[in-house]
Amino acid sequence: MALKIAIPKETTANETRVAASPETVKKLIALGARVSVETNAGEGANILDDHYKDAGATICKTAAETYKSADIVLKVLAPTDAEIKQFQKATLLIGMLAPYANADLLKKLAAAHINACSMELVPRITRAQSMDVLSSQSNLAGYKSVLDAAEHFGRAFPMMMTAAGTVPPAKVFVMGAGVAGLQAIATARRLGGVVSATDVRPAAKEQVESLGATFVAVENEEFKEAETAGGYAKEMSKEYQKEQQALIEDTIAKQDIVITTALIPGRPAPKLVSDAMVKSMKPGSVIVDLAVENGGNCAASEAGKVVKKYGVSIVGHLNVPGRLAANASALYAKNLLNFVTLLIDKESKKIALNLDDDIIKGVLLTKDGAIVHPNFTDAKPPAKASAAKPSDDKAADDKDASEKAPAKKAPAKKAAPKKAAAKKPAAKTKTSEKKD
Repeated sequence: MALKIAIPKETTANETRVAASPETVKKLIALGARVSVETNAGEGANILDDHYKDAGATICKTAAETYKSADIVLKVLAPTDAEIKQFQKATLLIGMLAPYANADLLKKLAAAHINACSMELVPRITRAQSMDVLSSQSNLAGYKSVLDAAEHFGRAFPMMMTAAGTVPPAKVFVMGAGVAGLQAIATARRLGGVVSATDVRPAAKEQVESLGATFVAVENEEFKEAETAGGYAKEMSKEYQKEQQALIEDTIAKQDIVITTALIPGRPAPKLVSDAMVKSMKPGSVIVDLAVENGGNCAASEAGKVVKKYGVSIVGHLNVPGRLAANASALYAKNLLNFVTLLIDKESKKIALNLDDDIIKGVLLTKDGAIVHPNFTDAKPPAKASAAKPSDDKAADDKDASEKAPAKKAPAKKAAPKKAAAKKPAAKTKTSEKKD
């Protein structure tokens, strides 16, 4: 019998996305699979049951019916305890499982003999770009962050010259120039804002300036080595953070809009905008915190709320990609399709987990009753499946983000301090001028 792939309706609060689109359903069926979709699974993304049915899927009335005999389960976020109980043994679960925030989940999946893959852990290699869920979702989050800022900003973005006078352009400062940050820069520039940005990764400078924005950073020796082999930002020293903070404080005080996107894999989001910085901004200014689900980059942000402090609006929306659910679902579904295509043997039409494949090794969390990912092997599964106590449903990280997010590659190991530090070059504060 052909492989069965299950697409459930997400149960996490505020989750509007779905793990398959009618387009990907057709292509999954072309791979030799049967696809079951829970009724109303695509409702939040404006995908009707009839759209899935026309693509060849079977519509199931309940989650239990959807999961019955499923070989592969495609989800957006981590399953609940109730859902795990409905999976058959050796089911392959694929989704954004937020493993750094869900240690108990890994134990439960291992105890239930569920083979699980977490898509946030897709390695950043050329062959895996089409499967990179963090990039696809963060791109939309960066775009939406600027629209959210414009909504709460009581003035115009572009410069306008009128007979009654000139309207100055909005000054926008983006903190973090990853996928979300770069899209935020591009979107703010398209709206006519004067944009500057900062990031601790040296490679980001050229990217920021290529989009027509000004790069702001303390460019010392530590800055030049502030990037992991995987392309992620390293956590900076206290000394560097102090110097950078002084520069950022001066920069933020001059801005109309600040958008923060900084995340450190496997750790809480770094605090970049202090209460004092918020207070230094002009009344009517806006801060959009895209890292709010991971603790937030702004000290005054609150998850799921728009708050006002010192006359500054601080936006902390949850699941920002999900606020563009149709696009986010289409992109995420395509990421999953590309990954599933890698797993299904073309001749036998069965699941073939090649453990020598870097992509599969990078995302595989649990297999055959054990936690197998090297970053999480300390989390031992319970001796008996019955030992795992059910817990309340919790919203999983996006992300990332989020990025939502976040959201969650293996943290890089800190390099040993260099011995030859006697003649440490003095830090140089530099703000690159934007090129017209």
